Amino acid sequence: MFGPKPLDLPRYVKDLQQSRTLRIVNRLFFVWVAFGLLIPAAVGGLLTQSWMGALWGLVWGGLVRVLLVHHVTWSINSVCHLWGRRPYRSGDESRNNFLFGLLALGEGWHNTHHAFPTSARHGLRWWQPDFSYWTIRALAALGLAWNVKLPSISAQAAREAKREN
Repeated sequence: MFGPKPLDLPRYVKDLQQSRTLRIVNRLFFVWVAFGLLIPAAVGGLLTQSWMGALWGLVWGGLVRVLLVHHVTWSINSVCHLWGRRPYRSGDESRNNFLFGLLALGEGWHNTHHAFPTSARHGLRWWQPDFSYWTIRALAALGLAWNVKLPSISAQAAREAKREN
């Protein structure tokens, strides 16, 4: 993204690039960041009727929240390539990690993501919570998402790895 050669974005996100709304949202990124910090500060200040409450709202509801979300997100590509189970052949060292499956709302089922990159659902087993997929399903039920892809049972069976975990 930041290198001399830009990513081939039209190949991957042509539909997103064509959305005027998403382009506007993208251009206003720093406004959303400011809101994400200022709204918790305002709520903290209003609830406590003090500047100290506003400061604590900014710190805990804004800065610490952003720090934790970013660390969990970035940890997916490090932790989930070191620790966990590899139920599917994926050609790399990606792993499903239960803790990060929970913390990252389903994105910690990283081996599944690498094995089935177009799948909207990464927690394919009943015991693998996948809040991201549940959100996508809700959006699809409301008509706000469509063509939601899931790997078939046969595709899952074809990719299953020998139990080398």
